[in-house]
Amino acid sequence: MKAIVNGRIVTVSGPVYENGTILFDEGKITAVGENIALPDGTEIYDAKGGTVTPGLIDIHTHLGVFSGLNTMPGSSDGNEMSEPITPEVRAIDAVNPDDIAISVTRKAGFTTVYTLPGSANLIGGTGIALKLRGNTAEEMMIPGTENMKFALGENPKRVYGTNKKMPVTRMGNAALMRRTLFDAKVYSDALKNYEEGRGERPKPDFRLEALVPVVRGEMRCRIHAHRADDIMTAVRIGREFGLDFSIEHCTQGWKIAEELHRENVTCMIGPMMMGPLKQEMWGERLDTAAILHKAGVNICLIADMAYDTQWLPVKIGVAIREGLPYEEALKAVTVNPAREMGLLDRIGTLETGKDADIAVFDGDPFSNYTKCLYTFIDGQLWDGE
Repeated sequence: MKAIVNGRIVTVSGPVYENGTILFDEGKITAVGENIALPDGTEIYDAKGGTVTPGLIDIHTHLGVFSGLNTMPGSSDGNEMSEPITPEVRAIDAVNPDDIAISVTRKAGFTTVYTLPGSANLIGGTGIALKLRGNTAEEMMIPGTENMKFALGENPKRVYGTNKKMPVTRMGNAALMRRTLFDAKVYSDALKNYEEGRGERPKPDFRLEALVPVVRGEMRCRIHAHRADDIMTAVRIGREFGLDFSIEHCTQGWKIAEELHRENVTCMIGPMMMGPLKQEMWGERLDTAAILHKAGVNICLIADMAYDTQWLPVKIGVAIREGLPYEEALKAVTVNPAREMGLLDRIGTLETGKDADIAVFDGDPFSNYTKCLYTFIDGQLWDGE
């Protein structure tokens, strides 16, 4: 049995306990509140008046597939840049549990991340949720959380268009994405007919097979789009094919906040302080999260680059300064991403019965003066190494 005492416990789902205790055993939370009796032999961790939150979650990273700073080609495995349509590839096959970014991310209070293929390809393969512990990808992965990565905008047309290979333009981006989804829908329908005893089985197609759950609405699509027009193209294609999708980055989402609310689109906002790295990011604003929240859009806050997740809390502090309510900022790295990954029954809040994924900070988690004192994953203390 373990306990964290003398902390301001922010459950996210319920009360804030100003001088609370959280008790956990065998990887699960057993009690949260004040004046909790501790069983004999309980291992005690003193929060020293700091803040206790659910383990933080970054729902869009490339942790483990772009090693560290992504400067070493030999271990940069996030983009299969051999052709623009690669739904059959899986990020899990590239996850390196020894990525140097993992320890610093964990040390910053993050317990779960979602790692994705990069955005070089129009359809880049599946990502997966990872707990930041374990010596193998199998130990880290959370089965059943696979999403398909899509990308619009500059990246696919830059990677392939410079070689005069489709897509060369944004028109080509949309057309090739539509063509692929159309072919996948035809394949899926033929497969369904066969499964229901009508007709012959279509010729096996490894690539289209990977897209069957996508066109059936059974797998979330994570669509990279920075510019407002690219975001609306994603919405248009999503609507045409009945996709379950979110917008990743949503840099110029502030321009079309009402449209995103009307379409009930979830937006993963970030990176928030990268600057005009490329033209499609020239419309970056620090108050995008505040504007989208005010419009009623469901948001999560993300770092994107794997090594930068450790700095995400500080950037969230800036988003709060720019008008995002504090409680919503906390939800955007706890309960909201947990819900989007289908894991809210396990993580994202501090409640009895949930995984003991807990972060203890010596102050406000979103202050640049604050350190993370303890990070627990499934009840195990990690020191960041």
